[in-house]
Amino acid sequence: MKVFLAVIPNGVDAPLQVPRAEGKNEDRDWRKIALFLGRIHPKKGLPMLIEAWARVRPDGWHLQSAGPDEAGHKAEVQNAAFAAGLSQLVFFVGPIESEKKESASSNANLFVLPTHSENFGIAVAEALAHGLPVLTTTGAPWSLLRARSCGWWVDATVEGITEGLRQATSQDPETLYAMGTKGREWVRTELGWERVAKEVMATYEGVISTSISDNLWSGSNA
Repeated sequence: MKVFLAVIPNGVDAPLQVPRAEGKNEDRDWRKIALFLGRIHPKKGLPMLIEAWARVRPDGWHLQSAGPDEAGHKAEVQNAAFAAGLSQLVFFVGPIESEKKESASSNANLFVLPTHSENFGIAVAEALAHGLPVLTTTGAPWSLLRARSCGWWVDATVEGITEGLRQATSQDPETLYAMGTKGREWVRTELGWERVAKEVMATYEGVISTSISDNLWSGSNA
């Protein structure tokens, strides 16, 4: 019996348009928001992010955390933010879906996933699809963020996240916008559903073709 192995990435919905202005808006101050969107769970590394944020304290930036609380971890993260004097800079908005999720992504300038471990990290792909540059850790398989110039891939430590935050939050809005545009094009091209569906079909066709060939070969030698 033959075993067939194929690695096909998860598909990602990429909105046709992302309502995000390029650069500064002359009518208001530019809002600089780093967004975490996911489960508030110890695996996600939020205490590391809070400590790193307290070390950097990027001027003019706010950190927004959106997602459901699991195992009561939200209280621990909130307490850490309070103890670090970040109560006015770090916000927890709870679970969000559909339009609110789209709005949170559109209003952000940077996506942050300080995770300890991810098998894929669909939140990273979704953030890129919405035109956000991404800061995540080596706990997620996204080393190409560097090569594609659309984010930062740092050690899953407070020190690694701190350095990543320093670099990311020192960029001007135009640079972050350009990085997000590169990431969006990458995801649309390589992780869009059309591309993924073609890979799935090609894999099944290859398996079927090989199976038929093997059966014909076995029959001819019967």
